[in-house]
Amino acid sequence: MRQTYFISDLHLSENRLDIRQAFYAFLDEHMTTNVDALYILGDFFEVWVGDDNSNEFTSGIAAKLKSLSKKGINVFFIHGNRDFLIGNDFAKSAAMTLLPEQVVINLYGTQTVILHGDEMCTQDLAYQAFRKKSRGWWWPRLMLAMPLWYRKRVAQKAREKSKLSQMDKPLEILDVTLEAVQDMFERHQVKNMIHGHTHRPNTHFNEVEGSTRTVLGDWYSQSSYLIATEQGLTLHAKPF
Repeated sequence: MRQTYFISDLHLSENRLDIRQAFYAFLDEHMTTNVDALYILGDFFEVWVGDDNSNEFTSGIAAKLKSLSKKGINVFFIHGNRDFLIGNDFAKSAAMTLLPEQVVINLYGTQTVILHGDEMCTQDLAYQAFRKKSRGWWWPRLMLAMPLWYRKRVAQKAREKSKLSQMDKPLEILDVTLEAVQDMFERHQVKNMIHGHTHRPNTHFNEVEGSTRTVLGDWYSQSSYLIATEQGLTLHAKPF
């Protein structure tokens, strides 16, 4: 049976060896010759300050992903809010294809829109203002023109500020809104959606008549993944 896998929100970092080991174990166990593709829907890394920040940690992950191409498995990547600076250099080293922020794919006969999902958290006005700036044409270029040490410092301060900000926000503000979800379905004229970002794995039905929205889980304490086949979609979670 042909299969396609979806993952997001691993938040890989040098400080979390357990997540990296779980990810490698996931690849070794599940990425077999009957798998057509692996889609990574953002926040693959805890933070990404540029492709020039290459080290043993990042090159090891790239090599692991690249090994999938030898099995005939395509790897696709959509940027998240933590790793939107991943560029062509890293993608080439990992043999993965960078996709637009929202893209419709034919998933075994079902037209499906896939995305990271942060653009649907429209109640978080402060974050949406940052998102608009960070995805613009000038801000990424300006940041990547800065020295690496400066980008690392900016990223660290941004993470500290984000953590403090989230502590004061009600949970519903950090989740997607029904209006944004409905707009996404209507914009792409599909009835199937897959995304991550909110760390609330679940399957939601009929937000638009006949629709299915699958939310991927994070990898802070478990490996979380979605398997798609001709028979449908199945969410899985495996504690570390």
